[in-house]
Amino acid sequence: MNTSKKILIIGGTGFIGYHLARFCKKKKWKVTSFSKNNPKKIRKLKNVKYFKGDICKKKNLSKLRDNYDYVVNLGGYVDHTNKIKTYNSHYLGCKNLCDYFLKKNIKSFVQMGSGEEYGKIKSPHKEIYNCSPRATYSKAKFLSSKYLIYLHKKYNFPSTVLRLYQAYGSKQDFNRLIPIIIKSCILGKKFPCSEGKQYRDFVHVNDVVDAIVKVIESKDSKGQILNLGSGKPTNIKKLIILIKNKIGSGEPLFGRIKLRTEENIKVYPEIKKIKKILNWFPKVNFNVGLNNTIRDYKNYFYKT
Repeated sequence: MNTSKKILIIGGTGFIGYHLARFCKKKKWKVTSFSKNNPKKIRKLKNVKYFKGDICKKKNLSKLRDNYDYVVNLGGYVDHTNKIKTYNSHYLGCKNLCDYFLKKNIKSFVQMGSGEEYGKIKSPHKEIYNCSPRATYSKAKFLSSKYLIYLHKKYNFPSTVLRLYQAYGSKQDFNRLIPIIIKSCILGKKFPCSEGKQYRDFVHVNDVVDAIVKVIESKDSKGQILNLGSGKPTNIKKLIILIKNKIGSGEPLFGRIKLRTEENIKVYPEIKKIKKILNWFPKVNFNVGLNNTIRDYKNYFYKT
C-alpha cells in the first residue's frame, strides 16, 4: 500500500514554493502545485503535478480532487500596485481555500502571513492578534490570519500562520531587494537606492522550508501565529556595500530613493515562540547564504 504523504502547494511555481516542492520530493511525498502561472524553466521540477488556476475563483478549486494531507498557501499577487487584485488574492483567495478544505479532513493548513501585519508596532515584534496593518497587502494578510484562527477555534481546523519577514536565496525573482542589488552589481550598473538607514530581517529560504515542514509535522503549532525570521536586523546600507564588495562591481546611488513617510526604520521579529513550539531556529549563516545566493545568480547570468 502506498503511504506517501500528499502535499498541495498553492503558489508552488514561485520562489518559496519551488524550494518547498523540491524538499518534499526528497521526502518522497507526492507534490501538487496550484498557481496562476506555469513554472519558469529554472523552477520547474520533474514529478510535480502542476495545476493552473486562480484561488480567487471558487470554481477553479474543483480541479483539486485529490485527498491531500497538507496544504500550504504561498499564493497571492507579488505586485501590490493593484489594490483590488492584492486584496482578493491574499484574503479572498485564502478564505476560498479554507472554506474548500474545511471538510476535507486535511492534517495541516499552513498560511504564509507577513511581518507587515504588525503595522506601526515597534520591533522586535511579538506574536499578537490585534494588529494595525496599513497597506492593502498587510490588511489582507491580517484578515486571513484572523479567519484561520477563527476556523481553528470554532471547527478545530488545523491551521497555522507563519508571519514571514524577508526571505532570500537562489532562484528568487528580480523584484526583491537582495536579487535587485546582486543583479545590478553583477552587471556593473549604477542603481538608485535609499540612504540605507533601514534595518530589515532576512531569513534564508532553506530555513523557511524547514519551518513549514516542522509546522506540518507538529500538533502544537495548530491554531498558532508564529513569527518566521532570523531575529537579527541587518542595516540596508551595510548590506548593499557588502554585496557590492563581494561581487566587485556596481555603484549604489545612496539617497536617490526617498523613504516612505509611513516606513518603519527597524523591522524584525522576536522568534522565541517558534523556537519553543517547533524547536526551530535559523541554521543558515547570513554570510554563507549570501555567498551561495550570489554564486547562483552569477551562474544564471553567465549562462544567459
